[in-house]
Amino acid sequence: MSTQAHWEHIYGTKAPDQVSWFRPHLETSLGLISRATRDRSARIIDVGGGESTLVDDLLHGGYSRLSVLDISQTAIDFTKARLGSLASGVEWIVANVTEADFPKHAYDVWHDRAVFHFLTAASQRHAYVERVANAVRPGGHVIIGTFGPEGPTKCSGLNVQRYDADSLHGEFGARFRLIDSQKELHQTPFGTTQQFLYCFCVIESREA
Repeated sequence: MSTQAHWEHIYGTKAPDQVSWFRPHLETSLGLISRATRDRSARIIDVGGGESTLVDDLLHGGYSRLSVLDISQTAIDFTKARLGSLASGVEWIVANVTEADFPKHAYDVWHDRAVFHFLTAASQRHAYVERVANAVRPGGHVIIGTFGPEGPTKCSGLNVQRYDADSLHGEFGARFRLIDSQKELHQTPFGTTQQFLYCFCVIESREA
């Protein structure tokens, strides 16, 4: 089964609150985005947005230039339907992030909660990092959330990579200056706990 088919199956057969990563509101992500910019016209992309309510909360917070990318058309369609008329103000992108073409310096903030840890091949991670470095303007911020060192080793039937702050930042390299990192204990809808790790970076240079 292809990666896209896998996620179409997941989103097509499970309700939003029947997946382990579900959270009514992404408080940690919202806090980091607020730290990155108070400018409500900032260009923000949520990678792997799926059926997350992050876009709802950003819209209600006054942010007006939002993009949501997910590999699943089913997930995107669900979120658009939930937003109703507000969906027309969002750019929706259905794509595999490691293969997508992004305009140069298109975004002020890149947010990803729980996509990067599915990239178990070095070539996938390299493709991802190169796309971030191209798509985010110099001085822009990058927020990456993955499973932490004590997090799960699999999710939705797929292997994942676990990270601490040093190893996650190491994947991105010198172009990305680490401002902060934090761990979060996420309570799943099934009563279990997952450790997440967030790195908060700024892009200082386009040079490798």
